Amino acid sequence: MLTRSKIMIALLAIAALGCGQKEEAKKTADENVAIIEITGNDQMQFNLKTIEVKAGQKVRLTLKHVGQMAKQVMGHNVVILKPEVDLAEFAGKAAKAADNDYIPADETGNIIAHTAVIGGGETTTIEFTAPPAGTYKFICSFPGHFITMQGDFIVK
Repeated sequence: MLTRSKIMIALLAIAALGCGQKEEAKKTADENVAIIEITGNDQMQFNLKTIEVKAGQKVRLTLKHVGQMAKQVMGHNVVILKPEVDLAEFAGKAAKAADNDYIPADETGNIIAHTAVIGGGETTTIEFTAPPAGTYKFICSFPGHFITMQGDFIVK
C-alpha cells in the first residue's frame, strides 16, 4: 500500500510539472501575438482610436459588434489600409461593393487586412502579420461609416 501511495504521488508530481510546462509555453506564444479587441456600436463608433503593434508581429484582431442592429442596416468591419490610400476615395468605392463585404475588388492591393462585415451581437476574428513600421489608417468600410469609424494602426 505504501508503494501505491508513492506511485500516486509521483504521477501527480509528473502531471503537475507537465501542466506547468504547457502553461509556460502558452504564455510565451501569446507574448508574441498582439491580441486586439475592438468594438463597434449602433452609434457608428469604434471603442479604439489607436492600435499599436510591433513590426512583423502576429496580430489577432477581434471585432465585436456590441449593438443590436442587423448587418444590412448597421454592419461593421475593420479595414487596415496602406498609408497612401485616400480614405474618401476608398470609402466611395467600398460603398458600391456590398456583394464583397464592402471591399472593392480593385483596392485589395491597398489593404493590409480586413474583417468580414458583421451585425449586432456578432463577432469576427482575423490573424495577420503586422506590416513594416509606420502609421496606417483603419476604418469601417460600410457606407458612410468611415467618417466617424476610423483610427490609427501604429506599427513600431
